[in-house]
Amino acid sequence: MTIASAFDAVATRYDRERAALVPHIDLFYDAAVTRLSFPADAALRVLDLGAGTGLLTRLVATAFPQARLTLIDLAPEMLEIASRHLADMGHEALIRVGDYGTESLGGPYDAVVSALSIHHLEHAAKELLFRRIEAALAPGGVFVNAEQVLGPTPALEAAYDAEWEAYARHAGAAEEAIAAAKARMTQYDRCATLDDQLGWMKAAGFIDVDCWWKCGRFAVLSGRKGR
Repeated sequence: MTIASAFDAVATRYDRERAALVPHIDLFYDAAVTRLSFPADAALRVLDLGAGTGLLTRLVATAFPQARLTLIDLAPEMLEIASRHLADMGHEALIRVGDYGTESLGGPYDAVVSALSIHHLEHAAKELLFRRIEAALAPGGVFVNAEQVLGPTPALEAAYDAEWEAYARHAGAAEEAIAAAKARMTQYDRCATLDDQLGWMKAAGFIDVDCWWKCGRFAVLSGRKGR
């Protein structure tokens, strides 16, 4: 099964399951949107990498009603759901089914955002992507990555995993959903440590690079392109 088909298989229940599978999901996504420090009426050009069902894009659209949105993802059924949700909100968006790891990003953009997607790339591909994102941004543009990170030591990675499972069960996630999520993690995740990713962002040319929010393996990273 490809990664696209794996996520399309859960597309109709993806949003519902996220609330239990991502600890403090509201704080996680809000921290990402808050990093877009632009006027609320700005006609931002925004690219969402691995947009899925548009969970993050919808929050961006709510915060910036004039935003011009581009969504790219490998999974067409996930993107179909995103498109419907955005249309219901009165937003038109450019929807691209494709691999942002290899295809042109386009641009320039004022913001490039991503949530729980880039960790599927191999590390060398992450480093290259960060450079490509920096090149696709307009001067002063912002990159925000709401991401899943690897524990800096085996002991901490095990603690992250135990904490995540405990949270998911407490939040009411079904055992089948937890098992399916763990299977996807094992097969498709290529997580990197927070320090490595911050370092790659700096090496790509981003300034003001930092982690703004973190809970176990979930972290919000951002950087800005210089003017």
